[in-house]
Amino acid sequence: GGKGMRIAHSEAELEEGLERARSEARNSFGDDRCFIEKFVVEPRHIEIQVLGDKHGNVVHLGERECSIQRRHQKVIEEAPSPFLDGATRAAMGAQAVALAKAVDYCSAGTVEFIVDEDRNFFFLEMNTRLQVEHPVTELVTGLDLVEAMIRVAAGEKLELTQDDVTLRGWAMEARVYAEEPGRGFLPSTGRLTTYVEPSAPGVRVDSGVYEGGQVSMFYDPMIAKLCTHGPTREAARTLLRDAIDNYAIRGPGHNLNFLAALLDHPRFVEGRLTTNFIAEEYGERFEGVTPAEPVLHRIVALATVMRARQLNRAKEISGRLSPRPLAPDRLFAVEVDGRCFDVDAPEHDRTFVVSIDGGQPMEIVLHWRPGLPLARAAIDGRLMSAHVRRLPEGFEIDHQGASLSVLVRRHRATELARRMPHKPPPDTSKMVLSPMPGLIVRVAVAAGEPVKAGQELLVLEAMKMENVLRAERDGMVEKVEVAAGDTVSADALLVSLA
Repeated sequence: GGKGMRIAHSEAELEEGLERARSEARNSFGDDRCFIEKFVVEPRHIEIQVLGDKHGNVVHLGERECSIQRRHQKVIEEAPSPFLDGATRAAMGAQAVALAKAVDYCSAGTVEFIVDEDRNFFFLEMNTRLQVEHPVTELVTGLDLVEAMIRVAAGEKLELTQDDVTLRGWAMEARVYAEEPGRGFLPSTGRLTTYVEPSAPGVRVDSGVYEGGQVSMFYDPMIAKLCTHGPTREAARTLLRDAIDNYAIRGPGHNLNFLAALLDHPRFVEGRLTTNFIAEEYGERFEGVTPAEPVLHRIVALATVMRARQLNRAKEISGRLSPRPLAPDRLFAVEVDGRCFDVDAPEHDRTFVVSIDGGQPMEIVLHWRPGLPLARAAIDGRLMSAHVRRLPEGFEIDHQGASLSVLVRRHRATELARRMPHKPPPDTSKMVLSPMPGLIVRVAVAAGEPVKAGQELLVLEAMKMENVLRAERDGMVEKVEVAAGDTVSADALLVSLA
């Protein structure tokens, strides 16, 4: 699965990469031998699914495009590939079948290739098992690969020939990980306090978690595989992005916003993919996305009507001291990222008519009640879904890759809030904190040593991977709080810098 794989551009990177790879291999398998191979620049990772029986019959079931990767771990897979033509698909399929026949292979398996910009393909490896991304092949072929594996293992002949294999529509799979995209995609742990999977025609979720369950430091951080199937690539992509907006996860960090942003990236929409896509477009961390103005207005409108629903619902509670009816709230000041909007949101027959800064009114039918983690609404007849978390005077809203804190106040409350003193956040610039629970594998510095920005300080092992923690600025090591072999919790102080 790409564990231990590293690219070396210099002798120093080769030395460090070999050390980390050998350590991971020794801890995982008790065997620290490594090998070196040529790195193909601007590659695509495309694999062929094969199926063979004990009677010498082997067929291939088309390809899967797996180029969207981070640290050699696949993030989004799709079938078929937007890059291959019919001739290349046939040639790769023939080579995969020939390989399987040469070793008398019986079962489902995957032959992986690296493909360059001219559609030249190079054998990478064969995985003699069912792979994480097998659902996309099942969705476009209509076959159940697990059933097929069981049947051929029992000695049955394949019921289909190569001519029987047809690809219908397009399928995509996104791997939902417990990780912190804003902190360099470091794995995250914790209890799933909220877990709601999306459900819609064409949507499939393969998961092994549940609300109240624990994501621990001892296993791979993948939470689920979110899959969609549609008649075209664009239909599958849009359905997958909408499914993400209907997926609610609270507790550990997750990559849902990153996945949504990735699916909307122009390069992804056009199918211009390589294994370097994420590194080139997002670097080492995901900083979030700034929604376009129409999307921002919909988020502001949604937050406003949710707040209005909260306040108006509170006025209907029985047992008040005053029996007189209270007028519903409709005028609000909404703040998002330093911007302020005047919003008028009267409600008529359970339909809100929302006007932002005196602009064109929007009719909103809200399908939400206080406490639910997912908010759904019809805005001018267009459906919208978002993941919401309550704030004292508003909501945190995740929608189409954006994560925004939206404060919705009455105008008088806004005036009073501006008079409140600002409390600055604590200064942690001189502290190196543990990004997650884990095991300290190595400490590379000592008290009194000078360090440069980017220099290795410690190696932390968690979720089957070793993570190198580096200095974010130049400085002097004042104190090292841990030693190799220590187990640390998230946000534990590891190193203090002067």
